[in-house]
Amino acid sequence: MNHMLEFKAMGCRMVAMLDSPTVNRPPLLDKVPAWFEAWEQSLSRFRPGSELNRLNDSAGWPVQVSETFWQVFQAALLAERASAGLVTPAVLRALVNAGYDQNFADLPREQESVPPNAWLSAGRLAEVSLDESTRSICLPADMRLDFGGVAKGWAADQAVRRLATLGPAIVSAGGDVAISGAQRDGSPWEVGVDDPFDAQACVEVLMVGQGGVASSGTDYRRWKQGGRLMHHIIDPRSGMPAQTDVLTATVIAPDAMQAEMAAKIVLISGSRDGMQWLEARPEMAGLLVLENGEQCYSRRMEQFLRRQS
Repeated sequence: MNHMLEFKAMGCRMVAMLDSPTVNRPPLLDKVPAWFEAWEQSLSRFRPGSELNRLNDSAGWPVQVSETFWQVFQAALLAERASAGLVTPAVLRALVNAGYDQNFADLPREQESVPPNAWLSAGRLAEVSLDESTRSICLPADMRLDFGGVAKGWAADQAVRRLATLGPAIVSAGGDVAISGAQRDGSPWEVGVDDPFDAQACVEVLMVGQGGVASSGTDYRRWKQGGRLMHHIIDPRSGMPAQTDVLTATVIAPDAMQAEMAAKIVLISGSRDGMQWLEARPEMAGLLVLENGEQCYSRRMEQFLRRQS
């Protein structure tokens, strides 16, 4: 029996499902919101007392962090290396310059322009000083971090691992989906890919037995600055919102963290280079929706599509 719990965390809608033989909902499922609350207290830049804000406010000085924070930082460091710097949390200053300086729900959709010389390319986590013996992190004086999607992907993977002790599970953290394994009857889980042009529709329904699915897009978190359309996906090379023909990128990967990283790489790279990057990685599959409405599928995506008989 599939037991489901919906709640809000990290500024997004969260869904956790557990396929259990019991009729009553397992108590472990009810603990999921508390897990996300604890992670958000540590990792969110929108929580005034979070560990992330404490680290950002102490840039230039070493700060001892929790095991959770250390794990997420290490995951972000791996993503930065694997993406050749395209996916990095060292973009907070660029995000603020772009106008994303507060929770998106409170963000003015029309803003004044920023002087051109205010745009700064992002730093690299390789510049950060780490002391594993004390679990301390020291940011360069001019660097600020925003974990963003990295935190969601990591949290989805962590939550599904905990739930999987009781049975097959799936967790969607604002679109970053982690799947522990096929359902007890052997069937895959259904994961809808939202249509960026129609909020009530799906582009496709994916059938995924295990791994991660993540979507990255410029369709939702948008605003105008000086009359120019802005979004929250920063290209670290320019320090500005990515210039890309990809509206949304959805990727299936071995886990949610890898899917999150891959979706951002593809979106920032654009449809041609992004699809080439995907096709070179047989462990991944992708679906792109372009700004002009065109849909592009990687070769491996076909096996995950639900087809009507």
